[in-house]
Amino acid sequence: MSKIIIKNQTEIDDISVLTLVQRVIKNGRISNNGKQYCYLTSFDIDNQEYHIVTDLNKCSDVFTFYKASKN
Repeated sequence: MSKIIIKNQTEIDDISVLTLVQRVIKNGRISNNGKQYCYLTSFDIDNQEYHIVTDLNKCSDVFTFYKASKN
């Protein structure tokens, strides 16, 4: 069994971020030949783009939530 680590680097509340991470997990391990959750998932919240990126460690999945830069 692996751990889930969530890094919220935004002003969005943790419960909302947890719900978004849940959506990524529900889609399954679709990256890295089925070993990893989606590398990057984009969400639009109040006309602002946010991303969840995933990293796979030996004993954990890391989900980092951040606000995308506007160009």
